[in-house]
Amino acid sequence: QFQFVESGGGSVQPGGSLRLSCVASGFTLDYYVIGWFRQAPGKEREGVSCTSNSDGSTYYLDSVKGRFTISRDHAKNAMYLQMNSLKPEDTAVYYCASFQGRSRSLSSAYYCSGDVPSTLGLLDVWGQGTLVTVSS
Repeated sequence: QFQFVESGGGSVQPGGSLRLSCVASGFTLDYYVIGWFRQAPGKEREGVSCTSNSDGSTYYLDSVKGRFTISRDHAKNAMYLQMNSLKPEDTAVYYCASFQGRSRSLSSAYYCSGDVPSTLGLLDVWGQGTLVTVSS
C-alpha cells in the first residue's frame, strides 16, 4: 500500500533534457530521505542524487554535478530529477527511492552509497524503474 508511480523516461539525443517524476502514495514524502539511482547495462546500481531534510545535505554523483537537479514538491507529494545536457553514458534504468531516516548523524551521501540496510520497523519505498536512453 506504500508505493511510487514513476514516469518520465524515454529516448533523447545527446545534449537533450528529461525530467523524471515519482509520486508517492500511502505515505508523506516530506518525512523521508529521497534519492535517485540508476543501473546501466553490465554495471552495478549507483546513487545519482540524494537529499535529506534532517541535516539539509544534498549529494550528487560527480559525473552528474551541474547537469542534474533533485527536488521535492510538497503539494503534490512528489519527487523529481531534472536531467540536462544528457550524455550517452547517462543511459540506464533510473529508480526513485525513499528512506525513513536511520540516524540524524547520517548525511544524504550515506543513503546514496548503496549500503543502507533493510531495517525492521523502518519504511523504505522504491519505484519500479524507468528507462532513459541517450543516443544519436
